[in-house]
Amino acid sequence: MSTARPTVTAGTPPTALRTLLQLALPMVLARATQSVMTFADALQVSHLGAGAIAATATGGMNTFVVVMIPMGTVFIVQSFVAQLVGRGDRAHTGRFAYYGLAIAVAAGLLALAAIPAVGPILSHSSYSPGVQRDMATYMSIRLLSVTAIVVIESLGSFYGGLGNTYMAMIAGIIAMVVNIALNWVLIDGNLGAPAMGVAGTALATTIGTWCGAIFMLVAFWSGRGGAPARVRPRGLSFAELRRVVRFGLPTGVNYFMEFAAFQIFINVLLAGLGDTTVAAMNVVIAINSIAFMPAFGLASAGAILAGTAIGNNERDRVGPAVRLTMICNIVWMLAITALYLIAPARLLGLFAGGDQTAALVTVGAGMLVISAANQLFDAIAMTLAETLRAAGDTTWTMAVRLALAWLVFLPSGYLVIHVFHGGAIGAMVCLAAYMALTAGALVYRYRSGAWRSIDLIEPALV
Repeated sequence: MSTARPTVTAGTPPTALRTLLQLALPMVLARATQSVMTFADALQVSHLGAGAIAATATGGMNTFVVVMIPMGTVFIVQSFVAQLVGRGDRAHTGRFAYYGLAIAVAAGLLALAAIPAVGPILSHSSYSPGVQRDMATYMSIRLLSVTAIVVIESLGSFYGGLGNTYMAMIAGIIAMVVNIALNWVLIDGNLGAPAMGVAGTALATTIGTWCGAIFMLVAFWSGRGGAPARVRPRGLSFAELRRVVRFGLPTGVNYFMEFAAFQIFINVLLAGLGDTTVAAMNVVIAINSIAFMPAFGLASAGAILAGTAIGNNERDRVGPAVRLTMICNIVWMLAITALYLIAPARLLGLFAGGDQTAALVTVGAGMLVISAANQLFDAIAMTLAETLRAAGDTTWTMAVRLALAWLVFLPSGYLVIHVFHGGAIGAMVCLAAYMALTAGALVYRYRSGAWRSIDLIEPALV
């Protein structure tokens, strides 16, 4: 398990590519495990019908509305650590892991307080009573895993900044294996367990997530994986914590508000089209996550290289890392696009089961083909968003992305679905247009060079 300092000054393009992929592969696998968990949860309850898919997949996304702010906030831990490593201050990095853990505990307490409100909030949705009931049960159980989710992300960001991207991968594999195994046990009551249905997959995912979090905590506290040996919470300061929150919170708020906009799109605008359409959308999202999460992992690896270069006061070397990362992401997304165009029905057929399977495949196939248009824009947006985050350029990014989500995406979605009756296909066209605008805005910001003048770490704090 390598913990060598990453560098973008690799000398030759093949060496630069190898450096990027050495960091990226474990992150890709870590993000892929999250995708597999989302995919597996929907797949393993698919035989219970479209309602179970809608309750599980949408319930999982609704849970992430709660976790988005703290999870997005702790991503900045990677930026601080990578810049400190680039500056040669590795011994000071441990404090930032503790700031991430503090945010994780606070997030978990807030999630616990939110559980009693889940049922009443869902009672105002347009879902059928059965879906409302199953989704409320699913979300109430999943909210117990919020602290674990943020622990994995904060310590994964800490290790990533050190140049060790394997720790998050191992935690992800542990969570995935436990999740899938317990799904088999708990959904249908195998090995003598009670048949819990949708509640079973929620419990399986929660237990799996906590297993991954415990692995990360034990590794960190024992000084493994390149962490400073037996780091203790000494030398912590509210000034540093405020700085972490100052630069990290815009990313968290951005993720939350964008995700909330997307959930309104599904839970309000799309829900009126029926359970089958909602289920089809969630199946498309589950399939897209297989493409999205590895690409996000690759973009995060590029951000490690960018952050290290910035910390070493070598901002001119950020450009080559960005170009290389973007090329890799575009190639990956184009391959996924080809697969969507060649075999959309076959991919959706993996979710065969229940009494509405044929309708789900019919509706979802067209949605999946149109979602292929998102892939190129996603590749560009993810790469540049992660690079700007590595530089600490988070506030402008938040403002523009929220303006696009709430002032463009949602209003246009309402018009297309409810005024012009564009249905599921029209909804996907709106989503593709939104991603194109987001990618264009981030290209503009990166090329403006404003990120070059941002100082993420103050000399007085290190």
